[in-house]
Amino acid sequence: MKDIEKIKQGVRLLIEGIGEDPQREGLLETPERIARMYEEIFEGMAFCAEEPLAKTFTVQDNAMVLEKDIRFYSMCEHHFMPFYGMAHIAYIPDGKVTGLSKLARTVEIYAKRPQLQERMTAQIADALMEYLRPLGAMVMIEAEHMCMTMRGVKKPGSTTMTYICRGQFATDQKLQERFFSLVQKG
Repeated sequence: MKDIEKIKQGVRLLIEGIGEDPQREGLLETPERIARMYEEIFEGMAFCAEEPLAKTFTVQDNAMVLEKDIRFYSMCEHHFMPFYGMAHIAYIPDGKVTGLSKLARTVEIYAKRPQLQERMTAQIADALMEYLRPLGAMVMIEAEHMCMTMRGVKKPGSTTMTYICRGQFATDQKLQERFFSLVQKG
């Protein structure tokens, strides 16, 4: 994290701004707790997807690889409120695959930043294309946004879905349909 002291100062100002006393017993350690929390929930800013995706293995078959239901938590950059859900990632290898945990790690890297779901979807697909160099990639994210649930329109349970296609997935409708079919299977 860049500057823990600035985060703590900001939290103290926020506490004062809502009319609370930052010296009150229950709030006294809140700036420190929030600073530590921000270190954790924004740790993706310190990493690049190249690192987990660099480890690859040679394969003979170029069949679709799909990792679905990758749970994630992120923070909306507009309200600094959480959004969370599942990412589904597929790619068509071009002779190389990566470990399945590396796909989940890639999701974490992009989720643990101030984020927009739309951007995160594209960033994951673009990282796969850049670092794995597959024949194609497709990413779909389903998430609930607390800024829709707790404030504004207050619609708990509403889900935002985004997906993006690169390479063969962008040009092959049947490949997209296969992806959606596999994601929907329980």
